Amino acid sequence: MSSKNFSERVEQTYPPLGEFVSYKDVALHVIDRGDGSPVMMIHGASANAREYLLTLEPELSGETVRLLIPDRPGHGYSGRPDEGFELGVQAEAMATILKAKAEEPVVIVGHSFGGAVALRLALDHPELVKSVVLLAPVTHDWGDGGVAWYNRIAAFPLVGNVFSQFAPSVGPDIARTSLDRLFSPAPAPENYADRMGVDLLFRPPTFRRNAADVVNLKQQLAKQQKRYGEISVPVIVFSGAGDTVLKPKLHSAKLRRDAPEHVILVKLADEGHMPQHGKAGLISRTILRLAKGESVQEADFETPNG
Repeated sequence: MSSKNFSERVEQTYPPLGEFVSYKDVALHVIDRGDGSPVMMIHGASANAREYLLTLEPELSGETVRLLIPDRPGHGYSGRPDEGFELGVQAEAMATILKAKAEEPVVIVGHSFGGAVALRLALDHPELVKSVVLLAPVTHDWGDGGVAWYNRIAAFPLVGNVFSQFAPSVGPDIARTSLDRLFSPAPAPENYADRMGVDLLFRPPTFRRNAADVVNLKQQLAKQQKRYGEISVPVIVFSGAGDTVLKPKLHSAKLRRDAPEHVILVKLADEGHMPQHGKAGLISRTILRLAKGESVQEADFETPNG
């Protein structure tokens, strides 16, 4: 199957579910559901807005919150402006959606790469942010390594264009066989890859943009981490102790160290890199409390796995 036919089939299977907001010269796709205090949920690398529709959105459905769930620039159905891999640009894109959709400061939820964007949003646009909930976030420059070979190749302008044409042939199967590592030690939800539309990633332009995000992330974080002392809103971090995608001590623990007055770190002994699924109830209750303006303390999480 050609990459064009693959992309057409995938987009028919997983069409856009939301609306579009203009940003610079592109359109940003955002799912807008519910009515009440606004909550924005920002997905991670290799993902799209559907990630949150599996567990957190159902948990919060019927509650007094309005969920704004965007595709990050270049992912899902959101366009990609120039220098779209920059955390500042992605945060500005999210701020544009908030200015168009929300009339009050919001709770920002960010998973993995989306956690870095959520933090940048709180740093660059504090007037838009009520509080932040981070799920297995990447927050700091982690040193050497950590970038898969296929992302390094795909990020090259010319070679990457050719290489990414092969992504539809091998990518979907590889993604489905790597779920155990992604979720371990917790189990993956049934039919996770199909339900969240993982095949949207393997459309060649999306694959290249995701690679550019990942390849440039360390350099972006090296600059951003110097600003964490500026954080001025409550930040609740849910970190899986069994996370093998990134090391919590290099990210969540350092964030707690850099902004101790504002960051609460919740360690989840039986979770990996995807705590928003196994601990959807705990996380959604926390989001709801923050959306209502209630205070959240470390003591509230003394038995987070209960």
